[in-house]
Formats: sequence, C-alpha cells, structure tokens
Amino acid sequence: MKAEQREPEWDAIVVGGSAAGLSAALMLGRARRRVLVVDAGSPRNRFAAHMHGVLGQEGVSPTALVETGRREAAGYGVQFVDGTVRVAEDGVAGLRVTLESGETHACRALVVATGISDELPELPGLAERWGTGVLHCPYCHGWEVRDRHLGVLATSPASLHQVQMVRQWSERVTLFAARIGEVDPQVSARLRARGVEIVNAEVVEVLGDGDQVTGVRTADGAVVEVDAIFTMGTPHPHDVFVAGLGLDRAELPFGAGSFLTVDQMGKTSHDRVWAAGNVVNPMANVPMSIGAGAMAGSAVNGALVEADFAAAEAAQALEVRA
Repeated sequence: MKAEQREPEWDAIVVGGSAAGLSAALMLGRARRRVLVVDAGSPRNRFAAHMHGVLGQEGVSPTALVETGRREAAGYGVQFVDGTVRVAEDGVAGLRVTLESGETHACRALVVATGISDELPELPGLAERWGTGVLHCPYCHGWEVRDRHLGVLATSPASLHQVQMVRQWSERVTLFAARIGEVDPQVSARLRARGVEIVNAEVVEVLGDGDQVTGVRTADGAVVEVDAIFTMGTPHPHDVFVAGLGLDRAELPFGAGSFLTVDQMGKTSHDRVWAAGNVVNPMANVPMSIGAGAMAGSAVNGALVEADFAAAEAAQALEVRA
C-alpha cells in the first residue's frame, strides 16, 4: 500500500485555537478522536482586556479563555502546534495540511476556525486605541461606557444600524457620517428623533489620553468631545490557505466581503471541511463562536462515525467474499 493511502495520523485538524476552534477541538477530543489544533496565537479579540456577555466567563480576559480552553481540550488528548497553515489540499486518503514551517500533517477532516482581521480606516489615533477607547460591539462593551458621550465613526451603510444600537446605551450619541456621504433625510430624521447628533465634517484625527478617547478633530478644525468611539472595520477572513479546495463563498451585505458558506452544522461545500466562528460570520461574538465550534466539532465526529461504519461494512464484505 502506498504511504499516502494509509490512514491519516489525525482524525481532525482544527486550524485556529480561539473560541470556535477550541470548542470544536473539545467536542472532538471528548469523542475520543485524534485531534491536532494549529494556532497562530493572534485571536481577533486579543486587543480587549476583558470579554463581556459570555455566560459563566463574564469579565474574563480573552487570554484566560484560551488558556483554560487549551487545558480542557488537552485533558482529552487534543494536541497543539503553534504556527500558521500555508495550504490545505486534498490527499488520497483525506486532507494534507502544510504549515509555513514546512511541517505537514494528514487528517480525515478539517475544521477552519481562523477568524478574521479588522481593517480600520487610516486615521491618526484610531487603530492604537482599538479594543480600549475604540470599540466595535455594543453588546461586548456598551455597558462599560454607558451614559457617556459616545461617537460612532461611520465606515459603511451598516454603521447606520450600529448607531441605532449604540443609542441603547447612552442618550448622548454623535454620528460622524462623512465617510458614507449624505445620510438619507428619513434616516436622519429617525436618528434625530432619539437625540442622535449628526456631524458631516470629516474626522481627521482621534484624540485621547493613553488608550482612552477624549474626542475627535474634524477637517474644519473643530474638536468634538466624546468618551469612546464605536466603528466597524473591513473584515478580512483568514482563509487563503483553503483557496485551492474550491469552497463555495458568498458576498455578505454592506460590502463586508466574500466569506465561506456553511450549512447549519458548519459544513462547507467540501465533504471533509467544516468552518466556524468569525471566519464565516464576522458578526459572531465569543459565545456564538463557541456554539458554532461545538456544532462543527460534533458534526465532524458524526461524519467520521458514518465513515467508520461504512469502512467496517466494506471490510466485512471483502472477508465474506474471500
């Protein structure tokens, strides 16, 4: 038998070791599967000091969640390697994953949980305060800045939804709308009905003290004092390593970009590839990603169970014929 036709060393390789990936790995480890997690160590939420809205983990740091998740998964035999996957491709008996280091691993199934990067507008003072004074998700951080003067820096039409959400946490909200052009009069009237101020002058600088925001400077020289800024970056999924597998994709609304499509169990258009977390849904928070990872992990095990029984039946049939 040729070497590439032997049973792969791993039942599943999970690429990405944050909330979604560790959740998938935990489910697979508890199912007594041979699991390898490949992790680059750069989760999307690494800029935040605390997670919120995560039941049972309220206020815990993202780093602590990963450390706990690794320890829990390792308790069920899951193994880890630090690194980045360069390419995943089909093999004779499964899939083959090649790391940037040149190291290769073979598996029967692949879980993509590599997340995204948020490309922020090039604006002085913005990126360096991401995750502290510059925020994205009001469910994650709204309570911490409640009743303060909040700014929303519009970057796409989706920002008009974001500013309505932010208004729930404070009566003092200012929309900086220059980057999306003139706001429709009906939308403008709707926002002003709840006291949202609209500033049309372009923001040229975010002002602050350390990692906290104190205001913005606009192109006309004015300074508008705000205590925090909510904005939306352009999401870039970390999925180039599976490009050669020809997985189905779809364009998300509001120009968010092209993302892998999956079914309710996280399965892609490839029979051996699943995906979960922000790499398929940039709006998913930590608990949503944990749930998606758990679903994908259990679905992978279910598919492997079916394959194991099919192989056993085929082997038995050969014995009978012999």
